[in-house]
Amino acid sequence: MNDQLVSMITQLVMEKMEKNTGNQAPEVVAPPAEQSLIKIFDTVDNRPTEITESQTTSQGPLIKLYQHGAPQWEPIAPATLEQPFNTAVPIKPFQFEAESLTESVQAAKKHTPARIGVGRAGTRPKTKTWLKFRLDHAAAVDAVYGEVSEELLQKLDVFQVTTKVTDKEEYITRPDLGRRLSEESKALIQQKCKQQPKVQIIISNGLSASAIEENVQDVYLALQQSLSNLNIDIGTTFYIDKGRVALMDEIGELLQAEVIVYLIGERPGLVSAESMSAYLCYKPRIGTVEAERMVISNIHKGGIPPLEAGAYLGTVVQKILHYQASGVELVAKEG
Repeated sequence: MNDQLVSMITQLVMEKMEKNTGNQAPEVVAPPAEQSLIKIFDTVDNRPTEITESQTTSQGPLIKLYQHGAPQWEPIAPATLEQPFNTAVPIKPFQFEAESLTESVQAAKKHTPARIGVGRAGTRPKTKTWLKFRLDHAAAVDAVYGEVSEELLQKLDVFQVTTKVTDKEEYITRPDLGRRLSEESKALIQQKCKQQPKVQIIISNGLSASAIEENVQDVYLALQQSLSNLNIDIGTTFYIDKGRVALMDEIGELLQAEVIVYLIGERPGLVSAESMSAYLCYKPRIGTVEAERMVISNIHKGGIPPLEAGAYLGTVVQKILHYQASGVELVAKEG
């Protein structure tokens, strides 16, 4: 209620009280039953031009209200006790967002296992998506901290050597120690392995024991068959616990191999914890730079099939021996 209206009402009340002199009780004039004490106008422009005393007693309401914001063509009806205070809004059941994806997102989901177009519930991921993420994370941790079984090593008929790493925590925090063999392992390799082979195959769990468990048997057997068909001599294969890629340089120094094929578990991701890589290098020695290596990666059931990878590695080895180069140098000679 604006200040002007309050002032007007107060003035009218004071004038009414002044007319009642002495101890005479003021006369109470009841408004007609058919007329409301409050009138509501849709705009200020529709109000009477003057408010007189007679209007405030018997002919008009004591208070008049105006709705400034309402348009003139929609007059506001007087409020009554029968009119409900609030209008009930029907309650709608909660529904998750629709599983409707754009054509571009649907096309992308067909070509990648990445978490795209998974949706959300409010501001949070959906329960199914979150549980799948936790499962993949747990699988990645298990892959890093897991060990290759003795049963698998026996099937492959390989012996085991170790690096200078003492445990998994040191292996993760000290990559340099994973690039060097222990003294006992050096002696064992020189004792058991064939010297100066054409191809030396080595295996290591690397950062994923799960990758070796799932893929190495198929890759290794297919690679052996491929090299045998190409009449390429193979050295004595062995397994390295907690090895790094650059360890192939020291092994190249020990055995004087022409080509080394290093099958190693890749760093696990949140899509696959079972991916394996095959690194190849021509005459690796201490001081070999990364540009001289080449790699066939993403070897697993969801990437390059293990049997196909093993057969393909045989043709890559043949090409390396033919050009006597690997990595960037091999690409330059082929071009």
